[in-house]
Amino acid sequence: MRSGKLPVSGKTVMLLCLASFLAGTIFASRKWTQPDSEINTDLVIPTMSNHEKLSTISRECDHKRKLAESNSGYIMREVMKTHQAIQSLDKSMSTLEMELAIARTRQKVTQHTKENKASNHSIPNKAFMVIGINTAFSSRKRRDSLRETWLPKGDKLRKLEKEKGIVIRFVIGHSATQGGVLDRAIDSEEAQYKDFLRLDHIEGYHELSTKTRLYFSKVVSIWDADFYIKVDDDVHLNLGMLAGTLSKYKLKPRVYIGCMKSGPVLSQKGLKYHEPEYLKFGDEGNKYFRHATGQIYAISRDLAAYISINSGILHRYANEDVSLGAWLIGLEVEHVDERSMCWNMCVASFDWSCSGVCNSVERMKHVHHSCGESDSAVWPLAN
Repeated sequence: MRSGKLPVSGKTVMLLCLASFLAGTIFASRKWTQPDSEINTDLVIPTMSNHEKLSTISRECDHKRKLAESNSGYIMREVMKTHQAIQSLDKSMSTLEMELAIARTRQKVTQHTKENKASNHSIPNKAFMVIGINTAFSSRKRRDSLRETWLPKGDKLRKLEKEKGIVIRFVIGHSATQGGVLDRAIDSEEAQYKDFLRLDHIEGYHELSTKTRLYFSKVVSIWDADFYIKVDDDVHLNLGMLAGTLSKYKLKPRVYIGCMKSGPVLSQKGLKYHEPEYLKFGDEGNKYFRHATGQIYAISRDLAAYISINSGILHRYANEDVSLGAWLIGLEVEHVDERSMCWNMCVASFDWSCSGVCNSVERMKHVHHSCGESDSAVWPLAN
């Protein structure tokens, strides 16, 4: 051996290599595998039992429920405010539409005023109430019975219009043969009393709904009144009491005032108030919707304007009081059941059995004597 070192066998080298490998393996295992006690507890997410999990979820649900309950009152208040705002806006739009309808009808005022001045009528632009007395060609004696009791004549009628804004006219159309003897009789009576309102309408009992529609359409275009009244020519009125009663509702925009009722719908032919369209009101034996009795009723200016502007599409039933009630039933209207306008309550007097004062020509003076107010009753009223 040239170097002087002891020779190392190959077997020995292999054993040393094996020993080094095992030592490295043991050292690496101890280096990277730590006991549980040596794990950094700061990095461990704590585990929960099922009971703890349910408790946590329950607490979260309770919190959300309480939050919702605390906010429900606020939410409902906001919903109510929104609903009220929508209703207010809707009513405002309805009022504007009604005012527009009134403005349209006012366009006819100038023409009607010129026509009436040409025929020596003195018609004020403003009025408190316009009373239309429904009459017929055959009712001359009835008209005279009213002129002799509660209806002023001549200068007194003109004074009532000018100083108190109370306009009264007999309302009539024309005969089927226009210009005939019946129409000439009315012309003569009109020349004497000047208390008629003539309609372009053929007179007939079964045409009362059409006549009522035309009446309101015409008067609202001539007189700017707070109230428009329809009354039959066999009913007794106290003008002062009527004016005082209606004045209570002067500030209300859309009112329908009268003796309200809801009578049966008569399907049997031959009866006086037979309703040919009874099927529209449901099963046989049903009642009408609530409406004012036809002897007398009043509507405010807005409602008369509505009838005027929509007259072409308003359906007409056999009975005119039902027709008027139908025209108004779907509107924002206050129905006033004014009992003083019912039978024998002195604002208006009539008999239910006769739909007016029975034998009115003979009995109207008696009714006026027992229930009539004095001639001066209307004059203390404010205009």
